Amino acid sequence: MTTSEDFGTDQPWVLQFCHGYDGPFLDCARQYAALFAGTRYKVCTVYLTGKPSAAVEQGSASDEVIFLDYSSRDVRGLKLKAIRDLKRIAALRDFNFCIAHRFKPIYVALLGSDLPVIGVHHAFGDYKRRTRQLFANLFSKRLALLGVSNAVRDDIRACLPNWAPERIETLYNRIDLHAVQSAQVSREAAREHLGLPHDAWVVGNVGRLHPDKDQATLIRGFAEALPQLPVGSLLAIMGSGRLEVPLKALVRELGVDASVHFLGQVADGRNYFKAFDVFALTSDHEPFGMVLLEAMAADMQVLATDCGGAPEVVGESGALFALGDHAALAARLRAAAGGRLGLRGAGRVQAVFTDEIARERFWSWPGVSASCRRQSDDQS
Repeated sequence: MTTSEDFGTDQPWVLQFCHGYDGPFLDCARQYAALFAGTRYKVCTVYLTGKPSAAVEQGSASDEVIFLDYSSRDVRGLKLKAIRDLKRIAALRDFNFCIAHRFKPIYVALLGSDLPVIGVHHAFGDYKRRTRQLFANLFSKRLALLGVSNAVRDDIRACLPNWAPERIETLYNRIDLHAVQSAQVSREAAREHLGLPHDAWVVGNVGRLHPDKDQATLIRGFAEALPQLPVGSLLAIMGSGRLEVPLKALVRELGVDASVHFLGQVADGRNYFKAFDVFALTSDHEPFGMVLLEAMAADMQVLATDCGGAPEVVGESGALFALGDHAALAARLRAAAGGRLGLRGAGRVQAVFTDEIARERFWSWPGVSASCRRQSDDQS
């Protein structure tokens, strides 16, 4: 197996270029910086948007952090100033290659440097546009691509059919299992914090109240299953969004308003997942499903729609149901309440979704090997 020690100079650097650090993307930066732990490589992480922050610097787990401090409006169009800034940064260090998250940083990195670029894609449809396909093909000799799930990878491959398959691969998202579990509070403390009864059987859901999260199916499935669930069972939905009013109206229409709790936005919500007995994700084509990993870290049963990247995360067909099929979800909830679903918890996370597993896969991928070798050849 190829290792990081086979490449680079005595003190090579990796440039990591991120659109921003909002939501899950700060941890994405940490995940990719962790790929170089214990190697000769140093990591410089650059954020295109977002104010300078000491907390973000610490969370990035990088040797150097640079904030370009652009607004989203600033980087529309050709992004010429950002390209110039990236070119200046690329000249500061002996960078071996660049890891860029999402299409806009990939675009800037390719035009602002002559580095090999590994582009990481966190969503579907990034190469549906013909202009993006042409751009990727133009730079294919120094561009390799990663999807956060096989589903995202296959979406990219379908859009770039002339690319060698090994140039477009999967590197799963992952979590620092020990850190996540250490931050998760006990069941009793979590229920106290969320205002949930200590003796109820609770179905949990976390996500924006938005059409692509499809909490309407969740509510319908819970309402259908409720008569067969333990007495006093509850559905707890953590999150906020524009569908709050219609979802609450649906709850009243189904006559389950006493059994459904809308918790709103909860700071550090994953720390309170032990409040739930089962976690249900009803999202429409989730590219990966990071929230599933966080729920699994709490060692609970998880249910998810059989689409997008969720089946790869859950790894158990009995825990899946068809998108929008509230009757199938109801059946899964009844099975979970009866203890007929196995725990898809910390054991699976430890086996598949850790920094150590990702590091081994990354360094054995021909895409990174080719990038390192190409840059070394260019410098010789």
